[in-house]
Amino acid sequence: MHTESRLSILVPAYNAEQHLGATLRSVLDQMGPAHDLIVIDDGSRDGTARVVQDLQAAYPALAVRLIRQDNAGLATTRNRLLDAAGGEYILFLDADDLVLPGTISELDRIIAAHRPDVITVDFNDWHPHNMRRTRLIERGYPAATLMTDREAILRTFFMDRQCYAWANVMRREIYARQPAPLYPPGRTFEDITTTPQLIADCASLVRLARPCFDYRQHPGSMKRGLSHKWCTDFAQAVLHIRRHFETLPISDALRLHIDAATIHFYNVILKRTYEMGWSEGKAARVDVQALLAQNLFHPLETVLTAMEGTVLDSHDRHADRRAASQVRKLLAGNLGFVLGKYLARKIKVLQRKAVT
Repeated sequence: MHTESRLSILVPAYNAEQHLGATLRSVLDQMGPAHDLIVIDDGSRDGTARVVQDLQAAYPALAVRLIRQDNAGLATTRNRLLDAAGGEYILFLDADDLVLPGTISELDRIIAAHRPDVITVDFNDWHPHNMRRTRLIERGYPAATLMTDREAILRTFFMDRQCYAWANVMRREIYARQPAPLYPPGRTFEDITTTPQLIADCASLVRLARPCFDYRQHPGSMKRGLSHKWCTDFAQAVLHIRRHFETLPISDALRLHIDAATIHFYNVILKRTYEMGWSEGKAARVDVQALLAQNLFHPLETVLTAMEGTVLDSHDRHADRRAASQVRKLLAGNLGFVLGKYLARKIKVLQRKAVT
């Protein structure tokens, strides 16, 4: 039986002993009686569970729950966390990130004033091993304004392309309305698959225009897990967006913005294939390009031309034009560009290894 609270903070944790203590203390130091914290230890082989148990003892007045399970993967763990949550609102948190001081009280204030379906937040792209690379990510919505225009909410969402589960604090009811299982088991990029679907079901939004999280970037973490499956999982997640939105009564203009976001996503995937071995990367590109052909509402040339012009609303027209140009060259197999990209990506791999 759920115990009702205003906000449930949900943390999936796997072999997270190194960072989990700091993450949970950043939450516990802000919690009150209207909040609960649930951590699932997803079959860790280190001291993850012990970290949670020690903090339960250190904060006995707060609602902290630990669930232990055999390893099931991130998507299944997120689904189980949602089943266990009792709060009116859900805040997902990665096990190595930090909730910045004052964030939970600000979320409480917005909930009390507006009770929106979703609160979207700014955050720091945090590089604790190289702070010069840390940057503030500001969302494109107007600050402290209740938005109720679904088309405007979605258009800005696809201009931002911030699909992280923790970057959007939503009513539990929004999650509950989706078909189960919400997060697709066995696939990575479960947040890219699911977050756009959730936002499409939100009738109101408020932006909390201050950095709320430090989103930790580990040295070498971008290389971890990179494979043919990594690429096709990413592409399949983007394809899910298209399939979901083709069932909704949305404008053609919004569909063009979704297509532009798709090009940005595919630009990331295609460039990452050049970090793999040549044969594996080539095979991944073939599969990814086949999925791109299924992924757009409009002809590819129409989308690329729109990104290169002024048809689209945009937070960064330079980035749109650069992504369109790079995808053109990648798909055309432009030899000079491809070799340059291959060498640049290999250099990045070596640089990441040097700081791990």
